[in-house]
Amino acid sequence: MESKNIFKELKSDLPASIVVFFVAVPLCLGIALASGAPLFSGIIAGIVGGIIVGMASGSALGVSGPAAGLAVIVLTSIATLGSWPAFLLAVVIAGVIQLAMGFVKAGFIAYFFPSSVIKGMLTGIGLLIVLKQIPHALGYDKDTEGDDAFFQADGENTFSALASAFEWITPGAILIASISIAILILWDTVLTKKHKIFQLIQGPIVVVILGIVMNYLFQNGILNFSLASDQVVQLPVAENFSQFLTQFTFPDFTQLTNPEIYKIALVMAIVASLETLLCVEATDKIDPFKRVTPTNRELKAQGLGNIISGMIGGLPITQVIVRSSANISFGGKTKMSAILHGVFLLISAITIAGLLNMIPLASLAAILIMVGYKLAKPELFKQMYKLGWEQFIPFLATVVAILLTDLLKGITIGLLFGIFYTLRHSYRNSHHLQSNTSTEDGQKVYHLALAEEVSFFNKASVLKVLDEIPADSKVIIDCTKSKSIAHDVVELIVNYRTNAKTKNINVETINFIEPINN
Repeated sequence: MESKNIFKELKSDLPASIVVFFVAVPLCLGIALASGAPLFSGIIAGIVGGIIVGMASGSALGVSGPAAGLAVIVLTSIATLGSWPAFLLAVVIAGVIQLAMGFVKAGFIAYFFPSSVIKGMLTGIGLLIVLKQIPHALGYDKDTEGDDAFFQADGENTFSALASAFEWITPGAILIASISIAILILWDTVLTKKHKIFQLIQGPIVVVILGIVMNYLFQNGILNFSLASDQVVQLPVAENFSQFLTQFTFPDFTQLTNPEIYKIALVMAIVASLETLLCVEATDKIDPFKRVTPTNRELKAQGLGNIISGMIGGLPITQVIVRSSANISFGGKTKMSAILHGVFLLISAITIAGLLNMIPLASLAAILIMVGYKLAKPELFKQMYKLGWEQFIPFLATVVAILLTDLLKGITIGLLFGIFYTLRHSYRNSHHLQSNTSTEDGQKVYHLALAEEVSFFNKASVLKVLDEIPADSKVIIDCTKSKSIAHDVVELIVNYRTNAKTKNINVETINFIEPINN
């Protein structure tokens, strides 16, 4: 939806943008922490991802910002380069590479991922969100917000962290999370259907305000509970505007001759582009209006975002499924919601960082648990199962792999299962064999019609069927429908035609193009 229409749905986009803003704050900080980068770099990336990428992107509902999938790359790259400003130069160059990828139309890569794998990605991310947020809801905050890997930096994994959480329960966090989830369910299933005011004021906004109020009551002894410092948002607080400006850092351009910069930039550009394209495909699938994002434009927007983020001290940016799905779940209609969430990040970092630091992580955990549930509803498993094994196995493999590894590895494993079923389908459908009852000169006739596309992968199946034709027969190899036959299969037919004479098999070919060297 273009700029002239982005204010049209402001009544929906404004509440959704506030929800995305509340979700984005701890994720930006958590990813910065996991990346070994300055905390404020995550906020910068969120601001740029919202405002700059939001305006440049063709995605109606996608929300960009720092991505957990890049955290390990960022952590190791900073160590390799030896300084944060040197790494920022790599982010700028990665953005230039992405911009170039957009201009050479590399966005077509997005269309190579099967629907079953994309649905598996959404479901896997949904389950992962729920599993990762349960410890925060219980008050066990050892793992940073935004971490989506199975093995955590604190030495635990997703499931062991769950077990540990039940041993270190914080009653105050549970009280906030329980009330918050109850409010969200009530809002979603009852109140929004009762009056339009409940559609305008989203449940998560109420949950965040309630969390701040309850935390205030805890701190002042009005309620006999407490939260530790790591159980609330921890946004860097600037005393004044000039101190706020000192949190921005600039790239070290003296490192332009360092070859390591370009290696790291290329890796970041590829990974960030792949994550973005996967998220674009997934976001389009859950868009209620089924709009299609122009992928080449998205790569250009992400490239522009990373150039600007790197220039002012921000983490690398991708489109992010957690924020995008939260945007959709809570009523976003146009790109204005993504832009506004970036504006709110900017304003809050300057003015109300202290107030945001009153938000309990348990409140945000409740919101994210609801987002995760909406992505991974049990009905989806039933739907995919009914579509058959060819759809269900890649879907399930993607879900399990994402839970046990990380997003990119999970997608890769799911894709391999998808390719297996595609090749299996191709293997089974390379030809059609018809055995006629009629005979010619006392020989039984077999009619082998080859498919439209016959690849080297079909060589084994064609050879198998030819070997099963009995001696003293006639076989007609019909290539009439074939537009492409792999050279391996062509050689196979030529060799079979020669060897068939030893079994007294008469071979006839139709529309068969002889190899040049034959």
